Amino acid sequence: MKRTLHGVTLAAVLFTGGVSMAQSATSANPPAGTKMATPTPKGMVEFKGFMAPSDPKAFMERLHYINQSEIKQAELAQKASENPDVKSYAKMMIDSHTAADKQLMDMAKTQKMTLSDMPKPSNDMEKKAMAADKALMEKLQSLKGAPFDSCYMANQVGAHDEAIGKVMAAKQGMTSAPAEMTTMLTQLSQELPKHRDMAYQTLGKLDDAMGVGGAGMQDGTMDHGSMNHGATPPSGSGSMGGATKTK
Repeated sequence: MKRTLHGVTLAAVLFTGGVSMAQSATSANPPAGTKMATPTPKGMVEFKGFMAPSDPKAFMERLHYINQSEIKQAELAQKASENPDVKSYAKMMIDSHTAADKQLMDMAKTQKMTLSDMPKPSNDMEKKAMAADKALMEKLQSLKGAPFDSCYMANQVGAHDEAIGKVMAAKQGMTSAPAEMTTMLTQLSQELPKHRDMAYQTLGKLDDAMGVGGAGMQDGTMDHGSMNHGATPPSGSGSMGGATKTK
C-alpha cells in the first residue's frame, strides 16, 4: 500500500513538474505575432509610452529647450500669421513660456546647475526628435498666412501632447527630484493641458474657416517627440486626455 501511495505521489510530482516546465516554456516563447513590451532605456522614466530623463538636470535641460523652441515659434507666428486667434495664442505662448523658463533658470541657479540650450541627445529617438524640430522651424519660416497657421497650430496640439506625457513621466518616475522641481512639475501638469486645449480650439476655428472636417498633423511636420499625434479633442478644460499617445 505504501509503495502504491509512493508511486501515485511520484507520478503527481512528475506531472506537476511537467506542467510547470511546459508553462515556463510557453511564457518564454510567446505565440508568433505577440508584441513584446519595449524595455525603458537606461536613465529614462516612462508614462504611457512617453519617456523623460530620470536625472533632474537632464530633464530641466529639455524643459529649457522646449521653452525656447515654443518662444521662437510663437515669435515667428506673430510675424507670419494674419489670423487674430493665432496671434493671440502665440502671444500667450510667449508670455507663458518666458515666465516658465525664468522660473526654471532661477531654480537651476539655486541648485548650482548650468543648463545647456541644446541638450545632448540621450538616444536615437531624441536625436531624431531634435532634427525634426529643426526641420519644422525651417518649414514654418517658409510659410505665411493660412498655410503657416495650419502648420503651426496642428504642431502645437501634438507638441503639447508630447510635453504633457514627458511631464507626467517625470512626475511619476523621478524620485530624486528636489521639492522645488516637484512643485514645478505639478504646475506644468495643470497648465500644459490648458495650452493644449487652446491650441486644439484655435485649430478648430481654422478648420471651420476653411471648411475642413477634423484636425491632424500636417504633411511633413512633427512635434517635439517626433511622434505623430492626432489632434484628438480635449475631454475638458485642463484634462489629461492630451497625454494619451496615439498612432
